[in-house]
Amino acid sequence: MTEPRPNAVAHPAPPASPTNADHIAVGIVADDLTGGGDSSVQFARDGWRTRLLLTAPDSGLASHGTVLAVVSDARAQPAPLARLSTAEAVVALGNAGVNRLLLKIDSTMRGSAHGQILGALDAWQKLHTAAFAVVCPAYPAMNRTVQNGRVLVNDQGVETTAAGTDPVTPVTTNLLSELVPGSVHVALGSGTASDHARQLRVAAQNPTRVVTVDAATDADILTLAEAVVLLGPEAIPVGSAGLAVALSRVWCRDLAVPAEPAPVRAARVVVVLSSLHDISRSQYDHLVGVTPPQHVRTFAPSLNVFLEPGAIGRWIAGELAATPHLPAIVIVATPSERPDAATAPTISETATETATVVIADGLATITAALFAHRSVGALVLMGGEGARAVLNRFEAGAIVVTDAIREGIPVGLIDGGLADGLTVVTKAGGFGATSSIADILPQLLADHVLSPTANPNTGVHL
Repeated sequence: MTEPRPNAVAHPAPPASPTNADHIAVGIVADDLTGGGDSSVQFARDGWRTRLLLTAPDSGLASHGTVLAVVSDARAQPAPLARLSTAEAVVALGNAGVNRLLLKIDSTMRGSAHGQILGALDAWQKLHTAAFAVVCPAYPAMNRTVQNGRVLVNDQGVETTAAGTDPVTPVTTNLLSELVPGSVHVALGSGTASDHARQLRVAAQNPTRVVTVDAATDADILTLAEAVVLLGPEAIPVGSAGLAVALSRVWCRDLAVPAEPAPVRAARVVVVLSSLHDISRSQYDHLVGVTPPQHVRTFAPSLNVFLEPGAIGRWIAGELAATPHLPAIVIVATPSERPDAATAPTISETATETATVVIADGLATITAALFAHRSVGALVLMGGEGARAVLNRFEAGAIVVTDAIREGIPVGLIDGGLADGLTVVTKAGGFGATSSIADILPQLLADHVLSPTANPNTGVHL
């Protein structure tokens, strides 16, 4: 059964008339900020002018070879609200002039994916009445696949992995037929791109206008992308960064590959860990374990400090007053526990914020205090909620996405606000090897700052 249609959203403006038939401007709606980053970077690496927007896009902003990504923050929202948030984001992108849409969902189907799909259809069908959704969350490079209509991680049902025990958005089944009720599933076999496009269009003739698709390899994803290209704006591809990789290469083939960006040479990096995912926690533990103690400092207040109004500001002020020195690597970490669900909705003074929002805001308060206390050359944001809160605190308008340090770990520059021009790395909570963060920090830091003879506060040799 489909979700009831929410209150109507504003209609997007008619699409701008392209100057030629090859005009392609892509809009990405991502359910959280780090997901927006790891899908956007796939386009940036292929020469698309790519911006991850933190505010609503201007009307007519899109042009040929442009990618505009917006964040709906819908992942943890209940389905009706996620549907509305996604529809509003699609409307904004339509008004900006995009003529292709990618809905970026979690590769393990965490959160409100079904509601997001319905919201994208609500808005995009106002522009393209025959539009339908083509859903494939597979990301083979990260061992996330779809086989026989089942979502797998390392060949295991997704509900048996860390996604099944996620403290915020657990996944309880691996069946796409249950995760996306009413959808029709297909496997694209042998045949041409035209054959596959026709197969998808026929499968979409169902009441939900949603088709789910198998993909176990990068070649499978590319086959799907080639069919999506032929369907034009009629198809709304729905997937993860794995699908973004293929779409970037086939939607527009005439873009110049950008030059390698200059390496960052920061004297100090702040790492903000807001994700509770087991993978992120193991990456944090590994980073602390392998870094000489004189070069790393962690700020990790208790849950009670986060939840007590005003306490987080007093706590960080006291910590910095007691020990002013900041080494090359500074970590701001979320508490590993969360309050009971019954308590979470009423912990703030306004009784409207959830524990997750309050904690993310606390992480932003600590981060801002660190920036005010000492100079910082780069920022690593692990987890979407905290990333959004920190960037909002710095009044950032967008991230200009430039490259990826590792698969699924994009890097860019903050555009606008109090940290304009700062190098920023975003990483989704569930991605990467245990050593991922420890491995990338040497690429962000100046060569000398982790030297055994360097002053841990200044990076200057003793």
